[in-house]
Amino acid sequence: MKIEIEKMVVLYYNTHREVTMFTVREINKELTYDIRSLILRPNQPREAAMYETDDFAGSFHVGVFDDEKLICIVSFCLEDYDSFKPSHQYRLRAMATLEEYRNKGAGSMAVQFAEKILREREVDVLWCKARVTAMGYYKKLGFTTYGDVFDYHPIGEHIIMYKMLK
Repeated sequence: MKIEIEKMVVLYYNTHREVTMFTVREINKELTYDIRSLILRPNQPREAAMYETDDFAGSFHVGVFDDEKLICIVSFCLEDYDSFKPSHQYRLRAMATLEEYRNKGAGSMAVQFAEKILREREVDVLWCKARVTAMGYYKKLGFTTYGDVFDYHPIGEHIIMYKMLK
């Protein structure tokens, strides 16, 4: 039985018990470019936020909205990391949240939404090239480090991280 996952609405309670409602849904690649440019590729041309993997077969993008405002984005593409073969793999790429919305659960909501889609697609392994500064965040999402830290020019130090979905 195939389950269509259209969107997810999540309530967020801040420390003052005020409620914010976020909506999580798939978005088109063009909607990711502004936040990618602002957060992940500052001081680089807009084209630096347009990835070849956006057009890979099976790629999809998830956005988190506060009302109509896009506040968080993350992309997923069918891409293998050789050390995880043989397995059905997807890569998490270009996760970013607007600064004023960080630590409110938007990123984890986006990943949880995507994991439902990936499990529907019978994906075994979700992996990413995580910035070293975000390693603790990904560990909280259930990811494990793999290998050594490496320089991902021009961005900086990264490490491979993965999560088993099966």
